Amino acid sequence: MTTAPTTLPPDAKAGQPRKPAAAPARRRPGRIRRTALPYLLLLPAILLELLIHLVPMVMGILMSFRRLTQFFIRDWSRAPWTGFDNYELAVDVNRPVGEALLGSFLTTCLFTLLSVGLCWLLGTAAAVFMQETFRGRGVLRALFLVPYALPVYAAVITWAFMFQRDNGLVNHVIHDQLGLGGAEHTFWLLGDNSFWALLTVSVWKGWPFAFLIVMAALQNIPKDLYEAAALDGAGIWQQIRRITLPSVGAVNQVLVLVLFLWTFNDFNTPFVLFGKSAPEAADLISIHIYQSSFVTWNFGTGSAMSVLLLLFLLLVTAGYLLATTRGRRADDAR
Repeated sequence: MTTAPTTLPPDAKAGQPRKPAAAPARRRPGRIRRTALPYLLLLPAILLELLIHLVPMVMGILMSFRRLTQFFIRDWSRAPWTGFDNYELAVDVNRPVGEALLGSFLTTCLFTLLSVGLCWLLGTAAAVFMQETFRGRGVLRALFLVPYALPVYAAVITWAFMFQRDNGLVNHVIHDQLGLGGAEHTFWLLGDNSFWALLTVSVWKGWPFAFLIVMAALQNIPKDLYEAAALDGAGIWQQIRRITLPSVGAVNQVLVLVLFLWTFNDFNTPFVLFGKSAPEAADLISIHIYQSSFVTWNFGTGSAMSVLLLLFLLLVTAGYLLATTRGRRADDAR
């Protein structure tokens, strides 16, 4: 039987295996489609950001250049253009408006420093303590998060009742039960004591957040490091200093920044605790700007104060991020 010879392609040589046919090239998405997809996904978030934050911010900046009072609320665009007069009034410490703003700013700085420091200290200490395994640890963790889970208004109103002079629980425990401070009950929501009442409420509702963040960061530290340190004779404080704190350094940097921004801008706590007019000792800058805008009806001056506050927070945040980034790079280099 005769077999017909196989015909080879013109470019094929005898004795060489035939190359498989090339697979058809897959279609790739167009360049325009690849470029537009991320923007389409971000479009809803950008629109919400414009509506919720950027548009009111731009309007507030425009209002800060006008003499906007109660006479122009109906049509604020008709308010006289004043240029930087509102800013000069706000920063002039020789005039009552500037002097009051400076006092409120210094009070807010002291309040923020104490509140952020205590929140971080209590949260970190509780998180380190909760790393040990013991009976009832889960219940304690849940109880520690209760202040953070409660609505702000409900928590602050409860504290306002507790700080009442005659019927409050705080005076009942301090004066009646413990016999401290004499028989005369203390005014906690008036005078100089209002600062400490505000600080107590701020720390009470803020430290569980620090506890939650630090506790999550501690889960990533291998237990072998603590066991090796214990074998080398390191005590509990040396382990915290040499292992715990350096391991959660990056988390602490973000945590401190978030606590600073939240505390410095806190409006709900003093407003619910004291009302529209806070005592001078607890006159935070947020409530001070509210009084300048919605109580005295000087919206132009209040807007200028808000813009100055925004610039201050932007400068502090940029400086903090720059300093922490350089510090982290130096640590990595060492």
